[in-house]
Amino acid sequence: MNLKDRLIIALDLPTTEDAQRAVDAIGDEGTFYKVGYQLMPIGGLDLARRLSNRGKKVFLDFKFHDIGATVERGVASVAKLGGDFLTVHAEPDVLKGAVEGRGDDARLKILAVTVLTSLDQESLAKMGIDMALPDLVLKRAEFAAEAGADGVVASAKEAAAIKARFGDALKIVTPGVRPAGADANDQKRVVTPADAIAAGADHLVVGRPIIAAKNPQIAARDIQQEIAAAVAN
Repeated sequence: MNLKDRLIIALDLPTTEDAQRAVDAIGDEGTFYKVGYQLMPIGGLDLARRLSNRGKKVFLDFKFHDIGATVERGVASVAKLGGDFLTVHAEPDVLKGAVEGRGDDARLKILAVTVLTSLDQESLAKMGIDMALPDLVLKRAEFAAEAGADGVVASAKEAAAIKARFGDALKIVTPGVRPAGADANDQKRVVTPADAIAAGADHLVVGRPIIAAKNPQIAARDIQQEIAAAVAN
């Protein structure tokens, strides 16, 4: 794996023009970008295709959630964009449909969303879920492995347990990553890049600390250097 590919930069911006300006400002320090809900209905799909055509890796954070047959058809359509990662919810029928929709596409990897990093145990209780959060993450990771998905989206706080249970069978993509001293914003289970790598995360998703920085290229480079140091240790 290219070391720079371990950093996924989230293009959570109001317009595709803003996103393209961010990509241009980051330059060669950015090799992997996330396109999510905010951009999807306003040109995000075309942006994803352009990034892919220019040699960038693309994380399509669409979090598909529907009956299996519908997810299967949706994933088959998305595969034509040339993306590298696609998120779906970690439910058996959803995952089965996603894997079948991906078919023999060697590039597109299916990632199961376990528990959002904006949630904590209290949040789960409000939804009527009484399972301990770490146990729920592992259960949903188990669904992903059984369905033949390629990885999971999970907090670094649960990454070590996932790595211990599944080894390299599941890639671990970790959002909620913030450099030391950065604002946590709406995230509740946050860690630093170094801590995420140490916990077993394969890829880190970072948005605002880079795209809102005075110099996004330097911000991305600093995180790349922290990842490299953590990998070396």
